[in-house]
Amino acid sequence: MASGRYNIAVGLLIMAGFMVLGFVLIYLRDFAPGKEAWVASYDTGAHFETRLAHVHGNLFATLNIVVGLFLARSTASASARKWVAILMLVGLLMPAGILAEVTLSASPIFVLVGALSITVGTTWAGVLALRGDVA
Repeated sequence: MASGRYNIAVGLLIMAGFMVLGFVLIYLRDFAPGKEAWVASYDTGAHFETRLAHVHGNLFATLNIVVGLFLARSTASASARKWVAILMLVGLLMPAGILAEVTLSASPIFVLVGALSITVGTTWAGVLALRGDVA
């Protein structure tokens, strides 16, 4: 596994998916039948949760791209690079978990695991950068 390659590729693909979700949100706000009810629920329920997933999905996709680029240049051990890459990818469970809660009534465990994972991965990448583990 090339360090960072999957983070960049998956980050870009996830970003594209959450961009599509943004277009769906625009449709629901401006064009869908019953749009008034959707607009009225702006800060509650499924509307709020879906916007939360959209924002975090794009943020976490961007973090994966940035960290993937960092890992590709990093001189840290192969093991450290691999674990940071995995943690960052698992972090994408957070926005996916929010959508799963809204659409499938899934457990919030995916949100928690993803949030913890991306926090640890980002922190670890920051420590590697501070140590100067980059070419």
